[in-house]
Amino acid sequence: MHLIVDQFGVFISKHQGRIRVMKEKERLTEVPIMHLEQIIICSDGVSLSSDVVRACAEEGIPIHFLDSIGNDYGALMHSGITGMALTRRAQLRAGDDERGLMLAQAFASGKIQSQANLLRYAAKNRKESDPDLHHDLMRAATEVLDTLPSVRAMRGVLTEETRAALMGFEGMSSARYWAAVARIIPDDLAWPGRETRGARDRFNQALNYGYSILQTQVRTALILAGLDPHAGFLHADRPGKPSLTLDLIEEFRQAVVDRTLIGLVNRQFEIGQRDDGLLDDATRKRIVEKMMERLNSTEPFEGKRQPLRHILQCQARHIATFVRGERPTYEPFVMGW
Repeated sequence: MHLIVDQFGVFISKHQGRIRVMKEKERLTEVPIMHLEQIIICSDGVSLSSDVVRACAEEGIPIHFLDSIGNDYGALMHSGITGMALTRRAQLRAGDDERGLMLAQAFASGKIQSQANLLRYAAKNRKESDPDLHHDLMRAATEVLDTLPSVRAMRGVLTEETRAALMGFEGMSSARYWAAVARIIPDDLAWPGRETRGARDRFNQALNYGYSILQTQVRTALILAGLDPHAGFLHADRPGKPSLTLDLIEEFRQAVVDRTLIGLVNRQFEIGQRDDGLLDDATRKRIVEKMMERLNSTEPFEGKRQPLRHILQCQARHIATFVRGERPTYEPFVMGW
């Protein structure tokens, strides 16, 4: 169970083994702590008691904070979770040898393959209804994969040059992918193409918000695996930049966010905006709910169908065992179609 708090001026408290959300004298909701997986606070003006923080820390329930445009600006969890020194030392050493490049290649190749598979998935559903679009999407999926041999062919250690080359290949595939996505979303969205920071159109804002929700889940998985979310491989280290979080999220963008939001807008989901041009409360809440539903749905993984949430945690643990030398290779997750 996930508790989503999205109203200004509410107070979150603990009452007899339950988390209670109040606004003035009105009880909005109440959730048993034993059934709670996480709390996501996506509104300003929310207060919570120290009893809630302690209870959630003791039960391993993370509390995530998002601002009104979806920026993931913090989380609260038990301080002992981060105390895995051996894994973090191995993670830092991996950045200086061939393991670093192998991980960076895996993150990039996983994303590229999932982009192609999402286009194939979209094409499959249009084979009878729109044969021309089916053909164009299948061709675009092949073109997205054009850079994959170059990504896999790189050898040596991770340097600024090899990282830049990998990001360049990934960028080429992404440009082809997003050009194809434009063909499968409604025209009335007036989508200008993919934009990240500062996007003003509805669909890009929804994508960015969805990625922020996913980022909270990836960060938690990495921390639970004993890894430092800021020490990455494909993404360069910068002060305050969660580089490893941005690395691992690449494997799950299409499966969790893109597929969900493309499906929503094609089922006439209205992306609402406030007077200031940002997503309205109802839209943000709906996106969070759908992200959580998608994470609980299943995908093929290691010989059977497993929940995406479990797959994400497994991938984080696989990174940890790989950098510790307990796993010979690291294979990226690739969504099915």
